[in-house]
Amino acid sequence: MDVLKGMRVLNLSLNLPGPAAARRLRAMGAEVVKLEPPSGDPMEQYHAAWYRDMAEGQKVLRIDLKTAEGREELHAVLADTDLLITATRPAALERLGIGWQSLHARYPRLCQVAIVGYPSPRENEAGHDLTYQATLGLLAPPLMPRTLLADMAGAEQAVSAALQLFLGRELGMGGGYAEVPLSEAVSSMAEPLRYGTTAPGALLGGGIPEYNVYRAKDEWVAVAALEPHFKSRLEDTLQIRTLEEYRAAFLDRSASEWEAWGQSLDVPIVAVKSCQ
Repeated sequence: MDVLKGMRVLNLSLNLPGPAAARRLRAMGAEVVKLEPPSGDPMEQYHAAWYRDMAEGQKVLRIDLKTAEGREELHAVLADTDLLITATRPAALERLGIGWQSLHARYPRLCQVAIVGYPSPRENEAGHDLTYQATLGLLAPPLMPRTLLADMAGAEQAVSAALQLFLGRELGMGGGYAEVPLSEAVSSMAEPLRYGTTAPGALLGGGIPEYNVYRAKDEWVAVAALEPHFKSRLEDTLQIRTLEEYRAAFLDRSASEWEAWGQSLDVPIVAVKSCQ
């Protein structure tokens, strides 16, 4: 549903969170222009296919904002822009003459979502997905994270912030500014751990047999029979109750066989995909 049809978005951010948010806004119907420095977006070198996916359907411009000519080109685009997405530290934007206060004075209907590392007064402090996760207990060294949780959560929060700004403007509040700190975005995703729900041995951290992972004949299966009707159906059919009985039972078939069996019984059991 193209709810943002007619809205123009200018994305100045590089790498992941901002472009991922811009992709979501485009999927809602917005017209997106992506502005990159002359050297391009580093994401194109790291993961070309992912970069192309996030930039699909967008107009990509390369402008040097460190030059007066480049900033003139930027303002020519901003004149028709509804939302600006940035992921540059606010202090750096100020040095370029495109801080929020000056932009708001020049374009009163412009909205801006600024993706930053930490909330004010630490908005100019450096950080990355790895460091945000590390401070919240989401790492298990020496293993690296299986996903870029802060970046992807930040992208979704940036979309929510954009929609909130659009709504506020439609309600007569004019253009608005919102900061999306990635450290806060991942903190919200870490709430289950913070409350102890997913800590090792806790309710959803391996502490109950009906919500756990088990070795099958070949690989592993994830069993999520959390609701009472799933649990009773599973345990009554297999005649199991304890963790040891669960472990012994799931060794009897392959992971794919258990997945098919779970579907036939309407119990959430799936084969665990191998690491890639």
